[in-house]
Order: sequence, then structure tokens, then C-alpha cells
Amino acid sequence: MDLQTITQRLIEGDAKGTADGVRETLDDGTPATSILGDALIPGMEKVGNLFSEGEYFVPELLLAARAMSAALEILTPKLEGSDYKPAGTVVMGTVQGDMHDIGKNLVAIMLRGCGFEVVDLGADVAPQQFVEAARDSGAKLVGLSALLSTTLPAMEATVAALRASELGEGVRVMVGGAPVTDEYREQIGADGYAPDASSAATLARQLAGISDA
Repeated sequence: MDLQTITQRLIEGDAKGTADGVRETLDDGTPATSILGDALIPGMEKVGNLFSEGEYFVPELLLAARAMSAALEILTPKLEGSDYKPAGTVVMGTVQGDMHDIGKNLVAIMLRGCGFEVVDLGADVAPQQFVEAARDSGAKLVGLSALLSTTLPAMEATVAALRASELGEGVRVMVGGAPVTDEYREQIGADGYAPDASSAATLARQLAGISDA
């Protein structure tokens, strides 16, 4: 199977077809790095563009994300030990007091689809956990999510904890979630705001210095 077919199956949100295509292409001897870099990442970038242009909506984005996740389950063991270098490492989590994680999960999959390694801390994550995870992983990006307006102070506290740590300004912080705005992002001293998963992936590339977009 050619890489273009895998890309198309991913764009269509065909999880089984994408996974089957990855297995078949691996069996044919195509390197895992080529499948990721030449089929899956371009596919997720196309999905993100379709979403931004209003041609795709959240259901289509979710289907593509599931297809990407299915493909990564197969590819990740093959990438380990190879010469593959991720675009960077991002620590992701929903802030303390907030148990909602669907949006955060979607962002994490989009980030993996764009070539990032993601350290997913889950939901209800204390500020110090973000600090420790960023320090231990060497991440230069931290993503904070909140769905409840009552947990916005926890988002502010997390940014403050990161800035007060030895990481300081060496880590870039991006924020998102229903009650979050760019004005609030500026108020708490975060580096970037994304209103949805697609723009979060674009923002991460910008903050990591790998996109001119």
C-alpha cells in the first residue's frame, strides 16, 4: 500500500483502514519514520486545515484523531530505537480541580500527529506536578486545559509555579479551554492561547520555532 492511501484513510477518519495500511506498509519494508513523516503527519495537518477552514467539525476531527491514535499504537514501538527525532516534548494536563479531559485528549493526539512527544498527566493536575513533569522530561512546552471557570485560578497558579521554578522562562506555556481567552492568557503570563485542538497544534509548532505559520 502506498503512503498516500494511508494519508487519505486518516483524513477520512477510517481507524481500521489506517491501522491496516500501516501494518501492511511496515510489512512491505517501509521505515516507520517514513510512514509517520510522509503519511500520518501530513494527514493530520490536512485535517487541521479542513477544520480551520470550516469544512471539518469536531466529529470529523475526533474520527481522524482516533485513526491517528490507532496508527501510533502500531508505529511507536517501531520508532523507539530508530533515528526518529520528535519535534519536541509537550507536557499536557487539565488543571487542578477540573476532571474534564476530552478536549485535552484531542489536543494531545493532534500534537502527536504533528510529531511531538506528549507527556499526558491527565486531569486534576496540581501545579507542582506540571513543574516536575516538565523538569523530568526536558519539555520546552507545557499545555494547560480548563473547562470550568472555577478552575481558572488553578491555571494561573500553575503558570506562576512554572515561572517561579528553575525552568523560568525556559518553558513556553500554552492554554486553552471553554472559559479561557487570549486576554486571560495575557493576564496570567502564558505564552499562547488556542481555542481548539487544531489551532493548538499550530500554536505548539510556532512556540517550538518550527513553523512560520
